[in-house]
Formats: sequence, C-alpha cells, structure tokens
Amino acid sequence: MFLFRRNSAGSARLRALRALYRSFIEENGPEARARRLLREWLSPDQRAQFDANDYFEVTGSDTGRRYRIHQGTMSNIWELDEEMEAKTGWCFVPERPLAACDVMLAQKIALETDEAAVIALANRVSPRLPSRPRMVRRAY
Repeated sequence: MFLFRRNSAGSARLRALRALYRSFIEENGPEARARRLLREWLSPDQRAQFDANDYFEVTGSDTGRRYRIHQGTMSNIWELDEEMEAKTGWCFVPERPLAACDVMLAQKIALETDEAAVIALANRVSPRLPSRPRMVRRAY
C-alpha cells in the first residue's frame, strides 16, 4: 500500500482552485444570471429601489395601482394603498420552478402588461409578514 502525503504547495493550489471554482459558480450560476437579467429590465428608479431594499415597485397596466415586488418567489407582491402601505398581498408564480429573480421579472412583466388577467388568477394573501413562531417548552 502506498501512502501519499499532501505537501503544503499542493494543498495551497487545491484551495486556490476550489476558491476560483466557487467564485465562478457564484458569478455565473442560475441565480446570478437571473439577477443580472432582472437588473437589465428594471428602470433606473426600480434598480435603485431593488439595490437598496430588495424590492421594487411597478404600476399595473389596467388600473394604475402600485405593486411592490419583494425578493422571493411566492407571496411576494403587495398592492399598495394611497399612503404607499401594503393593502393586499398577491401570489402568482410561473408553472415551473425558476430562480427568484426570474420569477420577479415574470411578475413585473405580467403586472405591467396584463394586470387584469394576472389578478384574476392570483391568490390573495395577507400582506403582513408572519410573526416568528413562539417557542413551546415541553416537559419530558
């Protein structure tokens, strides 16, 4: 049986190669590509909102209502009232699983081009974030 020792130069090269691979995947993986595509489709104001808050606002094509699309894939759209507060939450997603930013782009395009059809098929949800579940202590 042969015993191999790792020399320090070889392990340093291996660590550098792994780091390079991870950075390549982070920059070119599906989530990164989806984020770049979404940013290309956003207006400068929407892009600034998204960069600062992880959401952006769109105006519906039929009613002119304002919607806030938050980072995520489900239950991430809030209809805003006159005071720009969340009034109603909406949930609609594409049929197949996609990266979060691809879903957000689809939601943006749908609301800006055919708001009535989208709202007709969307599910209404609570616009408030759920509270953290309480811890329950159990006696064993």
